[in-house]
Amino acid sequence: MNIQRSERVLETIPVGSLGIIALPSCKNLGKRVDDYLVQWRHESANQHKDNIVFQGYEQESYLLNAKVPRFGSGEAKGIVQESVRGRDLYLMVDVCNYSLTYSLCGHENHMSPDDHYQDLKRIIAACGGKARRITVIMPFLYESRQHKRSARESLDCALALQELTKMGVDNIITFDAHDPRVQNAIPLSGFETVQPAYQFIKALLTNVRDIKVDSEHLMVISPDEGGMGRAVYLANVLGIDMGMFYKRRDYARIVNGRNPIVAHEFLGSNVAGKDVVVIDDMISSGESMIDVARQLKALHANRIFLYSTFGLFTNGMEKFDEAYKEGLFDRLFTTNLVYQSPELLSREYYISCDMSKYIALLIDTLNHDASISDLLDPFERIHRFLEKYKGGRL
Repeated sequence: MNIQRSERVLETIPVGSLGIIALPSCKNLGKRVDDYLVQWRHESANQHKDNIVFQGYEQESYLLNAKVPRFGSGEAKGIVQESVRGRDLYLMVDVCNYSLTYSLCGHENHMSPDDHYQDLKRIIAACGGKARRITVIMPFLYESRQHKRSARESLDCALALQELTKMGVDNIITFDAHDPRVQNAIPLSGFETVQPAYQFIKALLTNVRDIKVDSEHLMVISPDEGGMGRAVYLANVLGIDMGMFYKRRDYARIVNGRNPIVAHEFLGSNVAGKDVVVIDDMISSGESMIDVARQLKALHANRIFLYSTFGLFTNGMEKFDEAYKEGLFDRLFTTNLVYQSPELLSREYYISCDMSKYIALLIDTLNHDASISDLLDPFERIHRFLEKYKGGRL
């Protein structure tokens, strides 16, 4: 990976001196990304390091000090404590990190996505237009579940994207967007939605060594019609079959902001005796995922592996604990792109997919103004990994 990285980036001049601002919600992930970048640039034998256009290329850390202090009323301000003039800035924020709190008139408030989004705007405003380029890395796209209008509703995600670009943001990088078509709100600006398929396959096959990757023993399932593209891609790359569940909803009622699911109807070939991967973009309460696993077990599926890019677990882990004890699934995978509670990390059935190296590669490549097309499509990397796996060389 490092050899490919060097070959890619040394051909071009950096856009500007690299700077990363990891907001408090993204501190841990930002630190891991920074560690990779410091290591790579320290090890790379760049013949141009002493050239003035490479000024600030090799540093002890690329993380810039910034904070968002709050007044007793709950209001806040963004402060960037280092110079950002001429820098190529990457702002990292996790809008789902509910673990952070602030004081409001003596009461402790947990930060909501709205609070994190406001803090992001405060930091952008504090930069004062002095940065050469600003890229926002927002793994879980703010308000991405409110991506389309039904009746008289707000289009929050589209509004947020337009607001960020008007504030001077050049590029927005997100992961596994709920509906990528929301980028139509900012057609002249950079918007990338990245699929973590390679990292999931690597985590699955590294941790479960006896999986047979062929259509007779393995199958990919989408828990709803909205996530079909994700399952189709994975099935095609692995060369296996796929199926899906159709969510039958009660459109006469609204519960917790959505129409409740009446039943999951399965569409696909026979799953009996096969290992099954159920893949989705997010686990919110987890009811849908567990219900899908229960129905697959009723259809005599063998082992069931649950995967989601974003594990929100809004109702805690109890239902998953019960389902695991019941034998409904074998392993649960999510990424570290959003906050992972100690409760989640302590579960024996849970496996975390680390995305920090991937984000570091994206930042490193973009800083050199090089193409990230090969990073966005992991087809070749997946196949190289599969060859190693099947050849017993992992």
